Amino acid sequence: METGSPQNTGPAETGATAQAAGPVAGAQSEPAGTESEPAGTESEPAGTESEPAGTEGEPVWIALPPGLLKMRRLLLVVWLGLLALAAGLVPGLLAGPGWAAFAALPLAVLVWGWVMLERNWRSWRYAERADDLLLTRGVLWRQETVVPYGRMQLVEVTSGPVERHFDLASVQLHTAAAATDATIPGLVPAEAERLRDRLTELGEARSAGL
Repeated sequence: METGSPQNTGPAETGATAQAAGPVAGAQSEPAGTESEPAGTESEPAGTESEPAGTEGEPVWIALPPGLLKMRRLLLVVWLGLLALAAGLVPGLLAGPGWAAFAALPLAVLVWGWVMLERNWRSWRYAERADDLLLTRGVLWRQETVVPYGRMQLVEVTSGPVERHFDLASVQLHTAAAATDATIPGLVPAEAERLRDRLTELGEARSAGL
C-alpha cells in the first residue's frame, strides 16, 4: 500500500510541473513579438535620407577660368597706357609741361577699369540643365539667358590671336531665335570642345524628339 501511493503521486507531480512550465513558455514568446517592432521603425530613417537627393536637380554653376581676367587686364593696361602716354606727351611738348596733366585721366580710367573687369569676370557663369543651358552675366544690369537644346542650330568654337596666346577659346551658340543666341568667352580649349560636342549632341537629340 505504501509503495502504490508514490506511483500515483509521480504522474500528478509531472502534470503540475507541465502546467507550471506552460505559462512560462508562453510568457517568453511575448518579448519576441515586441522585439520585432523596432525593426519596423529602423526602416523609416532610410526613407528620410533619400529626400536630399531632390536637391541634386539644382543647376550647378560653372565660373570662367582666371585666364580671361588676365587677358582683359593686360589689354586694358596696353591701350590705356598708350593713351595716357599720348595724352601727356603730346600736349606737354606742344603747349607746355602743365598740359601733361591730361595723362591723369586715362590713368584714372585704368584704375577704375581694373576693378570693374574683375567684377564682370566674376559675374559670368553657366549651368547645364536637362533641357536647356543657363548663362548669366552683368554687374550693374544682370542678364540671364536660357538656351533650349532643341532650338540650337549651330555651336562653334572660336579663338582669336590674343585668345590663343592665353590658351583660351569662346563657344558661340546660334539658335532659331536670334534673341536666344549666346557666347561663353574665355574657356579652356578642352572645356570649349567638350561643351560644343555636348550641346550639339543634346540639340540633335531634342530636335529628333528623343
